Amino acid sequence: MKTDDLISMLASNVPPTGNRIVAWRFSLAVVIGLLLALLGLLTFFGVRPDLAEVATTPLFWGKVALPATLLGGSLMMSTRLARPGVRAGASWAAISLPVGAVWLAAAGLLLSASAERRWVLVFGETWQVCPLNIAVLSVPAFVTVFWAMRGLAPTRLRLAGAAGGLLAGSMATLAYSLHCPEMSVAFWAVWYVLGMLGPTALGALLGPRLLRW
Repeated sequence: MKTDDLISMLASNVPPTGNRIVAWRFSLAVVIGLLLALLGLLTFFGVRPDLAEVATTPLFWGKVALPATLLGGSLMMSTRLARPGVRAGASWAAISLPVGAVWLAAAGLLLSASAERRWVLVFGETWQVCPLNIAVLSVPAFVTVFWAMRGLAPTRLRLAGAAGGLLAGSMATLAYSLHCPEMSVAFWAVWYVLGMLGPTALGALLGPRLLRW
């Protein structure tokens, strides 16, 4: 018997997972993951000194909106894929739309800027450390999210792992935005997305091993 057939047979005999259990496990995972990401931020990086001032600008909230919306989309996908036989559904749009929006905004910004200015808008001053810092901050959230998923019954393990990794990465990016001095949409479109892509790829790689039941 093929592995996929065996998984399908086992999943067909699994009773439905209660929505309360799914909501409880993921709520706990997100709350603890965010708190640990913030604790890591305060311990290793600190918040930017002008946070109170910059938080009054719409651009700052635009920066926060990218990981926040991806957190919502990846949480939707993770909670769906954590249950047997449930497809990702509209959560694909909830993830792709914020990324597409920031890429379009970045393209518009770069087209309106001079050639020499474009490099500054994309690379800023911290491009070398930004994705790595996000990856470091995502480690505790990665653990809590995979704890939540492992206690349920995912069957599409690689995709579920990728969704869980993106959820962890978006939590880390949300926390990191309180430290990051970069205020260019083009910077976020490249380096924030790459920072979240790392945990996503790791989740896809480890999903079949860590989420096996």
